[in-house]
Amino acid sequence: MNELTIVAGGRHDFMTVRHLVLRGDQTTIGHALAEEARSSAGWVPANIDPLRNRARWTWFERNWPEHYARMSGAATAFGLDPETDNVCLDGMPTLPDGSGCSAVWCPPVLAADGQGRVARNYDLFTEPGAASRPYVITMYPDNGLASTALTMSELDGCTEGINEAGLTVTLLLTGLGSTSRPTAPPAPQAGLNITQVPRFLLDTCENVDQAKQALLGAKQYDEGVPCHYLIADASGQAFVWERGAHDSEHIIEATGGPLCVTNHQLHEYPDVQDLPEDTPETFLTYQRARALAKETAGRLSAGSLRAALDAAAMSAVPEQPWRTLWRTVFDPAVRTMTSRFYLGDADNGSARYSPEVTFEVAK
Repeated sequence: MNELTIVAGGRHDFMTVRHLVLRGDQTTIGHALAEEARSSAGWVPANIDPLRNRARWTWFERNWPEHYARMSGAATAFGLDPETDNVCLDGMPTLPDGSGCSAVWCPPVLAADGQGRVARNYDLFTEPGAASRPYVITMYPDNGLASTALTMSELDGCTEGINEAGLTVTLLLTGLGSTSRPTAPPAPQAGLNITQVPRFLLDTCENVDQAKQALLGAKQYDEGVPCHYLIADASGQAFVWERGAHDSEHIIEATGGPLCVTNHQLHEYPDVQDLPEDTPETFLTYQRARALAKETAGRLSAGSLRAALDAAAMSAVPEQPWRTLWRTVFDPAVRTMTSRFYLGDADNGSARYSPEVTFEVAK
């Protein structure tokens, strides 16, 4: 039985956060996602070039059968033949028509309680509607890995999540200040767009080694905004995945200490001591990286890891139209995701947040 609840915010707040729990086979789950996108955002599948779309569905069928089955379910929600080539059945929005981030991997060896954790700030501009209707989506497929994921704008993708094996994936904007950003091709393409990468890994991988192989073997493309990804597992392993100029691919390993990520390419600046000063175009990516490195020195408790993220959060400054919209802490060992959400600015100028909400993923 599917469930939909509001877990944070409401009509008088900047944000309303919904938790959608889905059960059944992947086709049934895809049908339910399409129904939610239609009822909440008025979504209908868009027309697309049939040749390009056939290449996309062939890639999904071969490399990501879970997504292929869910999109087949989306077709049935609109009374369409799943083999139809001229409509795009993914990219389901959470908003009707009309950034930066920070993250830290704390390995078990540096954790006060011996449990590795990932913590992240999701920072974005606060123009009306841009991220005001996020969804937490928990999937319990009959076959495959259960997962809980948080998405800003597309029900079939996500910005971060954790699966029942303890694999966690976090997406962050990258390339700020870089001169070697990959050129964005026309979209959609065959392969994975930036928000499909986390969902793909959550569906298909149980640990860091599997995730590395999956990423090296997957066709990927950017849609104007390149991203990199912090990936960790329940065994205490972690790495960052980046794509650079000329289709280069980079795996930045955690080397025993915290792995801090903001919005510049780590393969270009592997040492935080070598970071340049920020410019108006870099949105404090270097300042936040230095703050995280300072705040995560030494052993970290769950509380001090949260405090480190708060030290790198975007302040509620009226002339800066962006905020830390949510902070998420993952506990891979116990398969939980704990988040708090931005609700608006208080009268005293500080940001208002919801209480933390913990989401479990165990079947």
